[in-house]
Amino acid sequence: MFWVTFSMALREIRRNWSRSLLTALGIIIGVAAVIAMVTLGRGATASVMNDIAKMGDNLLIVAPGSDRRGPVSTTATAFKQADARAIEREVSAVHAIAPAVSVTKLVVYGNRNFNTTVHGSTNAYFTVSSFELASGRNFSESELLGGTPVCVVGATVRSQLFGLSDPVGENVRIGNVSCRVIGLLKSKGKASMGQDQDDLVVMPLAVVQRRFAGNSDIGMFLISAKSSGDVDRAKQQITALLRERRRIAEGQADDFSVQGMDEIARTLGSVTGALTALLGAIAAVSLLVGGIGIMNIMLVSVTERTAEVGLRLAIGGSGREVLLQFLVEAVTLSTFGGIVGIAIGAGLSALVSTLFGLPLVLGADVVLIAVGFSGAVGVAFGYFPARKAARLNPIEALRHE
Repeated sequence: MFWVTFSMALREIRRNWSRSLLTALGIIIGVAAVIAMVTLGRGATASVMNDIAKMGDNLLIVAPGSDRRGPVSTTATAFKQADARAIEREVSAVHAIAPAVSVTKLVVYGNRNFNTTVHGSTNAYFTVSSFELASGRNFSESELLGGTPVCVVGATVRSQLFGLSDPVGENVRIGNVSCRVIGLLKSKGKASMGQDQDDLVVMPLAVVQRRFAGNSDIGMFLISAKSSGDVDRAKQQITALLRERRRIAEGQADDFSVQGMDEIARTLGSVTGALTALLGAIAAVSLLVGGIGIMNIMLVSVTERTAEVGLRLAIGGSGREVLLQFLVEAVTLSTFGGIVGIAIGAGLSALVSTLFGLPLVLGADVVLIAVGFSGAVGVAFGYFPARKAARLNPIEALRHE
């Protein structure tokens, strides 16, 4: 009996195919939007995680926090070079430590100029940050100790000031300091959040401190643990050492932070995950709109076919059969819309992912949820018109014109 009812439902859908297509359009748009939004959100999350993974799962970032005294919060005391030496000497789980100071400066070469971020650090900066040289060399020991104004430039700075030519050996002006370029970094491209990782100049720490910052403060430490398994041990040792050096009493909060890439990944992952869920929820609203459209058309169909329903009931058809027929029509329309919506949503996801350089993360779970939800919409919004048809009085229905 079910197949007879199903074939009758398909016949009715084919008889009004244009109206059926427009009815299913709301479900098509809703499913496509849900799949595209969720897939792009997951792609953005995967891209963020990939960028963090490139920096290494054994990277730690140590930065001053805030010093709260009563209701007043002030910036905590900056780190000093002695802190870096103490960490390097006393923390056994640390492989390399790069003290860093960052300032924004105008870099000038000939008649070209470009604003960029200047990082003052040591050669450990390249190791810890996973930068490689495309040409030239790192800083020599005398340049680091003597504060010689030399620099290594990123690919973006090179293209803005030198075009395609090799900048090694050229002299540029950074702020009011004349500086010789001794190295060019390999390009790392843009990060997933839009930051240009090649928009930088690296100089010896002493130069940036003396010539630009005017003090011996250190903004942060970039530290690599000996292995990913040593990260937690390194964090504990660094925290204990800095609390001792900064004279933080037991029970008082730290005035610095020691963050591993796993913590940063979890934080960013929770943010992008929440955004993905929000986008999916917004897109799901269109599915509800599509369900209302199905209910509206099915009510119209019941009204149009009142006499047909009355005749079927009069010759012995049951109300259950009539209800099932109209319900099958609604579910078929919504399921068809769901299948077409999957194809469109997958195509849109692939297109947008390619345009924005995001990985395509099309999960089977979101596809199954979208199809299941579209079928549930058909049942939920098709039941009321089907029940109305099943409860028609045969005599009154046969009188209907």
